[in-house]
Amino acid sequence: MAVKDSELADSQARPREHAAACRFCGGPLAGVVDLGMSPLCESFLAAEQLNHMEPFYPLTVKVCEHCLLMQLEQYVTPEHIFREYAYFSSYSDAYLDHARRYVDSVVRRLGLGADSHVVELASNDGYLLQHFARHGVPVLGVEPAANVARAAIARGVPTLVEFFGRECAARLKKADLIIANNVLAQVPDINDFVAGMAVLLKPGGVATVEFPHLAKLIGENQYDTIYHEHFSYFSLGTARRIFAAHGLALFDVEEIWTHGGSLRLYLCPQAAERPVSAKVEEVLAIEAEAGLDRLSGFSRFAEQVRQSKWNLVDFLIRAKWYGKSIVAYGAPGKGNTLLNYCGIRTDFIDYAVDRNPYKHGKYTPGTHIPIYPPERIRETRPDYLLILPWNLKHEVMASHGYIRDWGGQFVVPIPDVAIFP
Repeated sequence: MAVKDSELADSQARPREHAAACRFCGGPLAGVVDLGMSPLCESFLAAEQLNHMEPFYPLTVKVCEHCLLMQLEQYVTPEHIFREYAYFSSYSDAYLDHARRYVDSVVRRLGLGADSHVVELASNDGYLLQHFARHGVPVLGVEPAANVARAAIARGVPTLVEFFGRECAARLKKADLIIANNVLAQVPDINDFVAGMAVLLKPGGVATVEFPHLAKLIGENQYDTIYHEHFSYFSLGTARRIFAAHGLALFDVEEIWTHGGSLRLYLCPQAAERPVSAKVEEVLAIEAEAGLDRLSGFSRFAEQVRQSKWNLVDFLIRAKWYGKSIVAYGAPGKGNTLLNYCGIRTDFIDYAVDRNPYKHGKYTPGTHIPIYPPERIRETRPDYLLILPWNLKHEVMASHGYIRDWGGQFVVPIPDVAIFP
């Protein structure tokens, strides 16, 4: 007897048919690494939810044998992930500064002004678009998470609450600049999304796209950046192929510090025929040296991940054996992948702190570690502060250096466990 949709607890979260082919080119998939079963990394729990059933999904990474796009299968819909989203970009001072510097630079480079139109896809809480105001450049944000979009609108950033793709692009005013930072990975239908960018962009326009660089992810063992909300993981070679398939040409690339090492791509319509920077071939050569232009280059990743897990768990066991107290700084998506894969719960971590008040009073998904404001660190004086957003370790160690007053130390888990006094 068939099961009706009404008999399912949550139709949006219902697992889909397992993907047998690449989401971009349809090619066959090969296994890369298995991170076990994990909940959605931004699905923080209220106290009354702790005794309820919690959905876990396979976190198994694969790579396309044809185009080399590293990817996860889709188990939940974007609507389910983003209907109440916990990530707000504005809670990182370093990231705010990164956004401001980018805006100042791109306004100068492209000569943007009052007659220009800038559209950011997945604009979050307006952390970036707000900086265009002092340049007098009109903007529009497109953000599917309504709770996050409200924060952007409150700070005066016009924001459309919608998922972006061809259909959405056809209704919008053409853009001189499209910004897509850290969103490409979160799009299951990547062809629809990139095709929408081509529709939205003016013939003389430019799109900039930022994403964590696959060469850094594998080379520096950043396995915790893998989670269900990130459907795909990009090298420059594969990203260039995807954009070219939809009429967008790569003409420049920058290596930037965000998320442990990212790329910022500059794209234009192919008909614009902009000269291509030498930096493009330089980064492609780096990827070739790392083996990311062939399937065999992905084979070593699984062993690196296992070794990193063993080393971290070994440190935690020894610390607890000697009676040390450990607190986690931050409750980011990457941290929840790490905690669940390594089996780290309240037997190791007393609690976590986070600057985002949305997470206060809640618990980490899967591992159920309570989350408090950062002020609690001074109250309990832990021996170790485990920095889960390790990409912001310098910011965290600078702002929480007071733990040294009682002999506290910082622990960074990626690329391998390291202790900082």
